[in-house]
Amino acid sequence: MVSAFDLEKLSGLLRDFYEITRIRITVFDENLNELISYPDDVAPYCRVIRGTQEGLEACLACDREGCAAAEKKRRTHIYRCHAGFTEAVTPLYDADILVGYLLFGHVFSYSAHAEGWEVIRERCASLSPDMDALQKAVFDAVPIPEAYVRSAAHILHAVSSYLILEHMASLKEDLLASRLDAFISAHYTEKLTASSLCRSLGIGKTQLYQLSGQLYGQGIAAHIRALRIKKAKVLLTEQPNLPLIEIASRCGYEDYNYFFTVFARETGSSPGVWRKSRR
Repeated sequence: MVSAFDLEKLSGLLRDFYEITRIRITVFDENLNELISYPDDVAPYCRVIRGTQEGLEACLACDREGCAAAEKKRRTHIYRCHAGFTEAVTPLYDADILVGYLLFGHVFSYSAHAEGWEVIRERCASLSPDMDALQKAVFDAVPIPEAYVRSAAHILHAVSSYLILEHMASLKEDLLASRLDAFISAHYTEKLTASSLCRSLGIGKTQLYQLSGQLYGQGIAAHIRALRIKKAKVLLTEQPNLPLIEIASRCGYEDYNYFFTVFARETGSSPGVWRKSRR
């Protein structure tokens, strides 16, 4: 978990969204845990569908698929859910790192109740809901035009930007710093670049350089180099018969000559001379 949410502020924002659109809205964290919704209750037809284990599992799977699609596109994704209702989800990014999702759903966006019922009945047949109760809930629903849904999706995107700007959803820098430090500690002997680190951690280069300065007081390349030289010194001291070319390899240097140059620059002496001085 690297995200933090101000649920008190979010509650007011979600309420405002609902008052404007009359569409239920939900916030998930980056692990798809539902954090807060407004209103609390799902639509009557959703309650009927989720009344069976099959229906509940299908709804949860559909939410995961919708969020994954939005994350892949990195923008708002509008789709028909497994039961035939319209939903939209937008990913939340703080400094290029995914921290959660905003989702609105359960919208009956058909031009006529009979048309919608045919689609919904067919899609839900395998979920074993109470069909009479589901049909009544569907015919009690207020149809919402597709154009209205698209406009609501635009508002959803604006809301996502606003809540990041106002720090209602954000990344905890201390946790991100811990992730960075743990990753480098585990992989510093491998071929690491700023680009590969950014890809692995899901952050931008600017943020990587800022974190490196805060954590280590130097650039990321300098920190990795320092870790490698430290490891080389340990190997030179504790394994006096280990070939220097093997030490270079274990410390992440495929080119022994480059290792020799870096070690000499950092310590003032060659690896061989340094080893002799410690005997």
